Parts: sequence; structure tokens; C-alpha cells
Amino acid sequence: MRLRVEFTTEPFDLDEAPAHAVVAREVVEAAELDAVDVGPFGNTAEGGADGVLTAVDALLRRSLEAGATRISLQVNVVEESASEKNATEERASGKSAAEEGER
Repeated sequence: MRLRVEFTTEPFDLDEAPAHAVVAREVVEAAELDAVDVGPFGNTAEGGADGVLTAVDALLRRSLEAGATRISLQVNVVEESASEKNATEERASGKSAAEEGER
């Protein structure tokens, strides 16, 4: 399953990125995610469910520790591409593409 998370941290400062915003950016950029878009008014990250959920946990904990007073987030299930679906099905069945080709 693929997930997309959109989030913002507050309080917001137009002059300089607050520590909690910097920490949130560092968390998602270091996470095992496929796509990360960081902007001044919102952030988006996308990847496998485990990667996104792990990143969200770290994002919440570390941003709050760094002074965030509010974190707004939304998590959506997104459609997997055909190749991603095949890879997911192979992992679930314990077979690789090479093994399938040998049969």
C-alpha cells in the first residue's frame, strides 16, 4: 500500500524557518520515501505504508520536542503503479521476478 502524507507545523514564521519546521523537513528528507516536496506553506511525502508511517511517528515526536505547538496532517492511500503492484504481490508471495521466469 502506498500512502501520501501532507503536513504543516506551527507556529509559523515568515522571516525564518522555526526549529520545529527544520526538524520536520530533516525527518522526511532522511526517511525511506519515494517523493518529498517541502515548501513554506505545506509539505508532502509519499512512499510505502511502512516508510510513511515510520516517518509520521518521527515527525510528530521530533517536531513537538523542537517546539511545535500544532501539527496538521492528512494521510491518503494512493494508487500504486502496475510495476509497484507486481513487486508488492511478489514480496507477499515470497517470489521474485527471476524465480517466476525460471518456472
